[in-house]
Amino acid sequence: MWLLVADGHTQAGVARRFGLSSTTVRRIAHDPEVEKQVRDTSVSRLTLTGREEISRGIVEGVSNAEIARRIDRHRSTVGREINNNGGRDEYRAVAAHLAAQQRAKRPKLFKFEQFPLLAMVVACWLDLEQWSPEQISARLVLEFPDDETMRVSPETIYRALYVHGRGGLRKELAACLRTQRQHRRARPVTARNRDQSSIPDLVSIAERPDDIEDRLVPGHWEGDLIMGRNNGSQVGTLVERTTGLVMLSKLGTKQADHVADAIAARVRTLPAVLQGTLTWDRGTEMAAHRRFTMATDMKVYFCDPHAPWQRGSNENINGLLRQYLPRDSDLSQFSQEQLDAIAHKLNNRPRKRHSFLTPLEVFDQLVLH
Repeated sequence: MWLLVADGHTQAGVARRFGLSSTTVRRIAHDPEVEKQVRDTSVSRLTLTGREEISRGIVEGVSNAEIARRIDRHRSTVGREINNNGGRDEYRAVAAHLAAQQRAKRPKLFKFEQFPLLAMVVACWLDLEQWSPEQISARLVLEFPDDETMRVSPETIYRALYVHGRGGLRKELAACLRTQRQHRRARPVTARNRDQSSIPDLVSIAERPDDIEDRLVPGHWEGDLIMGRNNGSQVGTLVERTTGLVMLSKLGTKQADHVADAIAARVRTLPAVLQGTLTWDRGTEMAAHRRFTMATDMKVYFCDPHAPWQRGSNENINGLLRQYLPRDSDLSQFSQEQLDAIAHKLNNRPRKRHSFLTPLEVFDQLVLH
């Protein structure tokens, strides 16, 4: 319709041809979005005339580049057109044009509609494991190294979740994606971190050996508490710096002796090679650090005030844990068994820094072998 008007046909004549009012034709003819779509479509598709020129060029024996120059297209477009239609020996302009028209009429199946097993695996990892699209895309290569049908880009997963009606993944799975902030958020001052000067015999992170910073030797941990609703409940969090292994500890109170004993009890379940050092926030819940060291033989280092990035691994995990332990929840309602199950999920989540191996797999490579 737009092309007829552009070619000089009257709007009244076009209206009669399509059974529309002149007002409707006028609105369509002057709609810039319609004009853009028509122009983009007409420019991007090869016409029968263009295909006949390609056929003549093949008969003359000229190069794809010369044919492309004649029809004002890129040479790769010409090469793709010829290859998709039997090559230079079999190319026929009319047959190629009819085939292109049929392909345009037939909607292309979305990736997850073509490969149901791929859709099932992706949905499972989103729903049950809460993995990100990037982790899923990379992990598919590791789990199905010889199956090219089990490949999908992170962008395709996002599109399947967010573009309505596309692709075979349930819309509800969009809720499984984790929200990640782009900037650090200022840490609120709470009762637990307001008084940070009453930690006896505090050893600063500045005195921590350099080889711990390099993450080359396993056994060095970062720790903190995450708080529940109104700071009335808490869970201890530990992250091993080299492998990313996570441990969680149920805490009935944030009183220093109780925290030291509870964290020590968790640490003592580890192999001796993983009982190296602990780096903690300046919160007074670890004021009994000497009690912890006596129980575990692990030295404790404290971060500088208001410097959570000095425990970057732990801060990152604390953010991920909010998917399971929301800020407005009563954390005392979670049993140790439930906390262990949450830690197990995180320990089986592929990590980009480990080439998408999981912390447990890295732990197995470094510690058990």
